[in-house]
Amino acid sequence: MNETVVAKKSALVWLWLSASVVVLDQLTKWIVVQQFALFEILPVAPFLELTRLHNEGAAFSLLAQAGGWQRWFFLALAGGITVLIGWWLSTLPARGHPWLTIGLALILGGAIGNGIDRARDGYVVDFLHFHWGGAYFPAFNVADIGITTGAIMLIIDAILHTRRVKERGA
Repeated sequence: MNETVVAKKSALVWLWLSASVVVLDQLTKWIVVQQFALFEILPVAPFLELTRLHNEGAAFSLLAQAGGWQRWFFLALAGGITVLIGWWLSTLPARGHPWLTIGLALILGGAIGNGIDRARDGYVVDFLHFHWGGAYFPAFNVADIGITTGAIMLIIDAILHTRRVKERGA
C-alpha cells in the first residue's frame, strides 16, 4: 500500500527546492542591499565582481528603459509561469522525470524570487558580475541561476526523451 501512495504523489514534492531558491535568492539580495551602495563594486576574483545593480528589464536589461510598463508585464509573466509550472508539477509523478521536475522547480523558484523584487521595488537586484578581460557579461543573481540551470535541465530532459523515443521506435 505504501508503494501505491508514493506512486500517486505528484512532483509538487519538489516545491521545497523552489522555496530554497527563493529563500537563498532573497537572503543574498538582502545582504547585498545592506552592504553595498548602488553601483559599488567589490572585486572577488580576476573574473568576478560583486556589485549592486538594479535591473528594471529582463535578461541583459532587455526593456529596462521602456518607461515602467515592463514592471507589470514581467510581474504578469512571472505569475503566469508560476501558475503554469505549479500545474505542470501537479500532473507529473514524484519520481521518474528528475531532469524535468528539478528543472521546473528551479525555474519556479527563480521566477518567484525575481517576481518578489519586481512587486516590491519595481526592479530586480543583480550582484554577480563576471568578466573576462574587458568583456563584461550581464550581472545576475541566485534567481537567475535557478532559471538558467532549470532551463538547461529542461533541454537535457528533452534530449534524453527524444533518445528514449528513438530507441523504442528502432
